[in-house]
Amino acid sequence: MPGGQERILRRRISSVQSTKKITRAMELIAATRVVKAMQRANAARPYSTKMTSVIEDLAAGGTGVSHPLLRETETVTNVGYVIITSDRGLAGPYNSSVIRSAEREIMAAQTEGKGYKLVLIGKKARDYFRFRNYEIAAYYEGMTDTPSYDDAKEVANVVASMFIDEEVDEVILSYQEFVSMGTQRVALRRFLPLEQLGTVAQEGSGSSEATASFEFEPSPEGVLESLLPRYVESRLFSALLDASASEHANRQRAMKAATDNAEELITNLSRALSRARQDAITTEIMEIVGGAEALGGDLAVEELPEGAVASSAGQFAAAAGAGAASAAVRAASASAAPSATALLEAAPFGAGSHATLPDNSAPAGFTIKGNADSMLYHRPDSRSYGVTVAEVWFDTPERAEAAGFRLANTHPKDVQDA
Repeated sequence: MPGGQERILRRRISSVQSTKKITRAMELIAATRVVKAMQRANAARPYSTKMTSVIEDLAAGGTGVSHPLLRETETVTNVGYVIITSDRGLAGPYNSSVIRSAEREIMAAQTEGKGYKLVLIGKKARDYFRFRNYEIAAYYEGMTDTPSYDDAKEVANVVASMFIDEEVDEVILSYQEFVSMGTQRVALRRFLPLEQLGTVAQEGSGSSEATASFEFEPSPEGVLESLLPRYVESRLFSALLDASASEHANRQRAMKAATDNAEELITNLSRALSRARQDAITTEIMEIVGGAEALGGDLAVEELPEGAVASSAGQFAAAAGAGAASAAVRAASASAAPSATALLEAAPFGAGSHATLPDNSAPAGFTIKGNADSMLYHRPDSRSYGVTVAEVWFDTPERAEAAGFRLANTHPKDVQDA
């Protein structure tokens, strides 16, 4: 029914409006956090850049050191994966893109007969791989939103220990790299072992002259050996900061899209509600017209004084108004003979009475109500005031006056009160 449909649509509109408020608030929060994450990433970049520069200078100066983090193996049998995701959802494709890229790498390694160990950061990665029965070596949460250097150091120590103890021969880092507010891309990079110093010397921008101008305590080799673990920590911290900024950027875009979709849905539901209301109004009008036609079909035809056409459709007029009834009377009047013909029905003149209107007479107190071409005459004690009703229509005021009815421009109640 139309009324039920309207209630459903109103509830849906209210629900979507509430959801829109939530998504809009989350969009604004993410926009604020992504700016802070960018600032933190920019603030940490000089430290990482300087550390990389020092290592390149030492390598270019011919400094050689044998460190476990530089260990290369001819045959890789086990691969470790450090996968960085978020603790919360509603960030668009952020988590799924990182997880699927890492999973493809894991499946490719298994196809080649290699083992794997997973170090997961974020609840989303934990839930995904645990549900699919992957073996999880270590798991961390609560550090993806605003990562600190201590968090990166904790994870880097675990990963470095696994590599040094030869539990894994290679470590792959999977995260989403932050390029700009509109661009973030999944990065799969080798984390361990570190590049050999010879490769760093060839591909880096270091110079042997820069190394020769410094004195190192206890030695260049000792400094380089101390810097390599911190270099690992710095790389992981940089990846965590990039992942945090990417998460907030993805969440901002996702919440903006959700807010826009909510606005569009509200517009569509409002249009549907308007159509439902129009359907309900049309249905009510059709019911009124149908009732008018049903009542008009039971009337009897009798003679009235010359020029008078009358109809006592009291109960119908009280429910449907004078407009629909007057249309039925005008149709009957058009087919009437020049001599007065009336449509009469039992009209009550007292409580419980059904006496018909007498010819050539007018009940006392009747007044005209209507327009010039279809007059509606009422007794003061009409149904509107809880008593009885008798109504008569005339096509002209002259015929009404000839029948003894008094033309008045006042409301029947006013006449009754007077």
